[in-house]
Amino acid sequence: MRFGLACFVVGGVSALLGADLTRARELYQRTEYRQVLSMLQQSPQDPEMLLLAGKSAFMLGDFKKSTDLLERATTIDSGRSEYFHWLGKALGRRAETASFLTAPKLAVECRKAFERAVELNPSNVEALNDLFEYYLEAPGFLGGGLDKASEAAARIGKLDPVEQHYVSARLAEKRKDFNSAEQHLRRASELAPQQIGRIVDLAKFLSKHGQIAESEAVFAKADKVAPNNPKVMFERAQTYIEGKRNLDKAKQLLQQYLKANVTPDDPPKTEAEKMLRQVSGA
Repeated sequence: MRFGLACFVVGGVSALLGADLTRARELYQRTEYRQVLSMLQQSPQDPEMLLLAGKSAFMLGDFKKSTDLLERATTIDSGRSEYFHWLGKALGRRAETASFLTAPKLAVECRKAFERAVELNPSNVEALNDLFEYYLEAPGFLGGGLDKASEAAARIGKLDPVEQHYVSARLAEKRKDFNSAEQHLRRASELAPQQIGRIVDLAKFLSKHGQIAESEAVFAKADKVAPNNPKVMFERAQTYIEGKRNLDKAKQLLQQYLKANVTPDDPPKTEAEKMLRQVSGA
């Protein structure tokens, strides 16, 4: 009888936890990140709940809290690629804003987390992409380098032919072979004409390299493919701000973005708020 009661109790707890996770995932998809964090108190030792909370803190721009939560998730379950991938993302953002004394340590920890994510799941293209970017941008003494980036790009190419063109463009641009970079981005957008990200990648590259008229035409194409798409609003505003042009339009786009219904696949609204303050001179 006691054994049966114990099974009932365990089963009841599991059912409650499952319901909590389902609710937390729904809230996360609706970008209600603060509510996800409040739900963590109900299941503070469940790694999936910690993952959702860590991702929510990341989206809110609290990268220290995100790191702490995701480290707890990897300690409880050290076999999940996604946990280490998001830990690497949080550590990377912390490294970007850290002092020169702490940034190198955080950067190395970021790299190790990405490498562990890829080791656990070699087919995790998103983790491979972030590891590629780390290798591409980080100096050699922090474990970066073009040779490592090229190896990661080759692995990405075996998993995603379209993404192969994007990483090839990034490598070419790093080597200042801008013509090759442009051709790879054009090919990526041709292979995936409905993927807004591919069109935006090309538009941003063209703007960066002074081809303003064509960049505007490509952004217009993105608007036609996906009218009122939040990602296009954000990326176009960012392009204008980086190019120090059309700043009034950039403000308008950011204000639209902050009112739009976004998903976790879109840039966090905290980033849009930061850019709006920047362009407004606040």
